[in-house]
Amino acid sequence: MSQFEPVQISNGPLTLEVLPYGVTITAFSLKWGDRCQTHDLVIGPESPAEHQTQKYTNSIANENPRVSLHGGPIAFDAVVWTKIDEPTLFTQAEVEKLKTLDPSAYAIFSLTSEDGDQGYPGKLVSETLIVLVSGAGVPTSAEQALGAVTIVYRAKLEDKKPIQHWGFNLNASLPSHETTIKSHTLNLATDHLVVRDSDNFSSGYAPTSQDAVHNHAGKAIGENYPEAGYDDYLLKKGAADSAPTRISTESFTPELDLVGNIIKPEYTRSIAELASSVSGLKLSFDSNQHGLMVYTNGLSNPSKGARKVAHGGSGVKDKGDSYGPGGEIYHRYHFPAPLHAFLNPEDKDGEDTLLTSDECYHNFVRCTVSAVAK
Repeated sequence: MSQFEPVQISNGPLTLEVLPYGVTITAFSLKWGDRCQTHDLVIGPESPAEHQTQKYTNSIANENPRVSLHGGPIAFDAVVWTKIDEPTLFTQAEVEKLKTLDPSAYAIFSLTSEDGDQGYPGKLVSETLIVLVSGAGVPTSAEQALGAVTIVYRAKLEDKKPIQHWGFNLNASLPSHETTIKSHTLNLATDHLVVRDSDNFSSGYAPTSQDAVHNHAGKAIGENYPEAGYDDYLLKKGAADSAPTRISTESFTPELDLVGNIIKPEYTRSIAELASSVSGLKLSFDSNQHGLMVYTNGLSNPSKGARKVAHGGSGVKDKGDSYGPGGEIYHRYHFPAPLHAFLNPEDKDGEDTLLTSDECYHNFVRCTVSAVAK
C-alpha cells in the first residue's frame, strides 16, 4: 500500500481517511442534513502527499539557539506505519471487544523503532487504534449525537509518541461561509494557562477564571481575540484522569479493558466543546491527558499551501486560495512537557511523560460529533 493512499474507516454518516504516512488523518467527513450534504470537518491540503504533521518532542530550528520545534531527524509522523490485524499492545479483552465491531469501522497501525534508531537506545513498539463509533440513542430536541471517533495510542519499550494536530472548521464545507473560525464557540473544562516567555518556554501557570482572553467558557473564539491568534496550553489542575496514562506490566492483564468504555455510543464526559451555530455542528472531546494546546494558526499565509476542494478551494498548492490566519482551530491533547512546564518544581503534579521498560503508554482522545439546534 502506498504511504499516501488513505485507509478508509466508515461507520454510519462518518468517514475517516487515514494515511499510513504518520497515521495522518487527511479527511473527517460527515454526511448530514436535509440535503445529506457532506461536511469535511478537518482542514488540510487536497493532495495527501502534501501533508505535514509533527511529533511530540518537537525540532525545526527556530530563530535562536534556545528553541527547536516540531520534528527530529525522521519523526514518527514522517515514517510509514503498517496496518495490522493482530496488535500486541492491546489486551485480550480489548481485542475481543474490537472484534465485535464492523471491521470497516476501525483500524490499527503499528510502528517499531529498533534499538539505535536516530541515536535512541532500546526497541520501542508503538500502536495506534482508530475507531468510528455509532451515534447514540434517541435524539433530544436540542442535540443529536451523530457518531464519534476514538484514537488510542499505545507504546512499549523493549517516549516518543505521535501527537496529531486536529485542525477544525465546522463551516468550511458550507456553500458560503466566513473564512475564519471566530464565530465558533469554545467551551473548555480548564482553569489554568501556561505562561510563556519570549522563547515560548514556560514561566509558570496562571488561572484563567478572570482572564477575558483565555477563559473559554462558551464564548465566541473571536471575542477578545489576541492580535496573533491563540497558541496556548491550557490545563485542568488536579483533574482526575478518565484513564491511566501508563499501565504497569503487573496491571496489563488479559482482562484489562481501557477501550470498551471509550468506544461506546453512549458517552457523556467532555473536557472541550467546539460548536458552530451556522452549520449546526458540535464536537465534544475527551482525553486522559491533563490539558491541550489551542492554536488558531495566526501565521498562516493564504498564498502558501492549498485549500481543499470540499472547502471551496482549488486544491492546487500555492495558488493563493489556501487557509488564512484563524481559518481553523487545532486541538492537541498532552501533558505540558513540550513547553518545559515540568521544569518548574511548583508546577509538578505527580505526572510526567517518561516511559520505563516495565510500563505501557496509554493515550486516548475521543471526539463526538453532534447536531445541535441552530
